[in-house]
Amino acid sequence: MDMDDLAWQASNYRGLSPRRVRLLLEHGHLDLVAQVAVERGEWFCAEGAAEKLCEAGDFGRALSVMEPFVVTGWRPAVQAKAEILLRAGRRTEEALALVCLDEADGVSTAECRIVAQMLGRAGRIDEAVELLVPRLDEPSLLSLLVDITDGQDRDERVLELIAPLADHARQVRGEEQREYTLSDAQKLQARVLEGAGRADEAIRVLGQDIAGHRLLEENTLTVYAGLLARHGQLDELRQLAADQDAHTVLDIYADALRHHGRAEEAEAVMRDAIAADDWVGYRAWLSSMLLAEGRLDDAIVVAEPGFGWYDCSNLLAPLVHLLLDRPEELLHLVEHPKVVPHHGHEEFQHWWRAWALAGLGRVDEAIAVAGLDRPWTDPRIVRAGLLRRAGRLDAAADELRALGTVEAREELCEVLVLQGRADEAIAVHPTVAEQRVAEPKPEPVPLGENGYSLEPPS
Repeated sequence: MDMDDLAWQASNYRGLSPRRVRLLLEHGHLDLVAQVAVERGEWFCAEGAAEKLCEAGDFGRALSVMEPFVVTGWRPAVQAKAEILLRAGRRTEEALALVCLDEADGVSTAECRIVAQMLGRAGRIDEAVELLVPRLDEPSLLSLLVDITDGQDRDERVLELIAPLADHARQVRGEEQREYTLSDAQKLQARVLEGAGRADEAIRVLGQDIAGHRLLEENTLTVYAGLLARHGQLDELRQLAADQDAHTVLDIYADALRHHGRAEEAEAVMRDAIAADDWVGYRAWLSSMLLAEGRLDDAIVVAEPGFGWYDCSNLLAPLVHLLLDRPEELLHLVEHPKVVPHHGHEEFQHWWRAWALAGLGRVDEAIAVAGLDRPWTDPRIVRAGLLRRAGRLDAAADELRALGTVEAREELCEVLVLQGRADEAIAVHPTVAEQRVAEPKPEPVPLGENGYSLEPPS
């Protein structure tokens, strides 16, 4: 293995993908995953095995799995080793030495973040804070400061650091608003105040910012609404929805009502909102809530006006995703007369129906339906997926084995694991080298002197 191979795996989720590694581990094949990591240079196997071994307290073996990746010099592997050492305890200095910063070479934000996180996990909170202090003009590092110190009795110090940044955010105006990089300082200040047990002060300060229109980000309103909801200030939250952007706040108010045992009132609030302003967001919230309460037909009535809207049926897809493991209800939903192919998205309707039919054991019908779409996938892989869904693993394996492509072998690996044939599953899964050879190569395009393509985007 080398750094290029490992970077390719990580960025493309190739080799044995995280999903397949999880499947192997869920079926008790930790030893096999650890073996494959080392023998085949499979990064996601190394990550998965190391995590499981650390959970079991076998830190020595976790380190041995990770070491072949570390010797390549690939930074994520070095960081993973440092994490293992930290979790092992009593090896903090060794862990920090692996990720130490060389100030002479310049320190990137990413490197600073990694070291601060390590110091925080090692319990060296003050060192982490002092490392971050000179770099708090980076929004991600200001947020990290709050994360690392949460619950660590450093609230006063963090509030002292955030205060001038939040005050500046309140004062900027006009063009400066676009350039100000710490627009989340007000939200972070409120979060620290809440964590310090000063929720009333957080509500007062953020409420004054909203009343005075001193906000640089719209989601500050969402943060404030969540703050009111967490502390049971429902009357104030209702008034906020009336005074501000109800599209942003009303669902938070309705959720808070449900949380306080007032589901009927939450439903009434959203039905009134739909009657006054038939916005898709209100229908989406209410239909999902009704489905969560087992009221599928009521959810369909609320959502059906959006079943034919552009982009995969705005109100249909959220209901479908909640029913993917409930085939009878899913079929009832997708056979609704208003669920029709539209705007070139026919494949989604057909595939959802095929998935439901296969889940009910009606494989031949499912295959006939699925054959109408999904042009980007080999139909034999689609067929195998439906056979697997129906529990016909032998037939699915035969289909994939006969096809024999890289993609088919990847799918076959999962079927074999489900059949209890993990060794065979690993043997049939393509190697990283095979995957890279099979990867489609982009057509070269002519570049101008500035390095940009001379051809317009397709």
